Amino acid sequence: MKLTVAMITFNEEKNLDRTLNSIKNIADEIVIVDSGSTDKTKEIAEKYNAKFIFHPWKGYGLQRNFAIENSNGEWILAIDADEEVSLELADKIKEIIENESEKKVFEINRVSVCFGKVLKHGGWGKSYAVRLFTKSSGKFNDNTVHEQFVTEDKIYKINKKDIIYHHSYLTLQDYFTKFNRYTTEGALDYYRKGKKSSIFQIVFNPLFKFIRMYIIRLGFLDGVEGFVIATTSAMYSMVKYFKLREIYKNGAYNENNNIKN
Repeated sequence: MKLTVAMITFNEEKNLDRTLNSIKNIADEIVIVDSGSTDKTKEIAEKYNAKFIFHPWKGYGLQRNFAIENSNGEWILAIDADEEVSLELADKIKEIIENESEKKVFEINRVSVCFGKVLKHGGWGKSYAVRLFTKSSGKFNDNTVHEQFVTEDKIYKINKKDIIYHHSYLTLQDYFTKFNRYTTEGALDYYRKGKKSSIFQIVFNPLFKFIRMYIIRLGFLDGVEGFVIATTSAMYSMVKYFKLREIYKNGAYNENNNIKN
């Protein structure tokens, strides 16, 4: 049974080498679907003999499915370019594949690393997502953002100590570089689904989010990084809903994820 590591990328030179180095000893094949990187992403991918395919951006779900369709392995490990497989998880993945059990779909615990610190609280210390599965067991839905793996098979959890490190944001500058793109994509996704924006969501929802992350979920125990993440996450919510309000006000959007003026 062979394992294909399937990824999607766009200008990931800061992360990709770390990610590919973490899976090089378990991957029989690496498939990277890129949406037009202009940095050294392709050069790094080729260093690991990855199959590098250009595919115009169609949204997270469709991009992931395209990567899976171009994979030859019976097993798929779908990870992001800013994720790192721990040594313990790599050993567990090899064990699962070698045993060829009847279990076909697995959720893996992801622990966020922000600004160089592993976050243990505030809702960032544990986040299970389907990452390991057989190629025939299902596919991701077509969501532009917040895509989910759809399967009729039972989903099993790998031990929470066998983790993926999600290097969410390297620096605060990196955070805000992604901030604008992600809030726009989130607003557009809500617009397509017919969701509305309101004063409550713009003003009070961010406040509640900060209280939930920083106080209720003990984000303050992560020090200054916990405070910054709780604050910027609240701001993320506010900006996303305000952009949704702008979309309705302007009356249209285009498929390049840009709000029309």
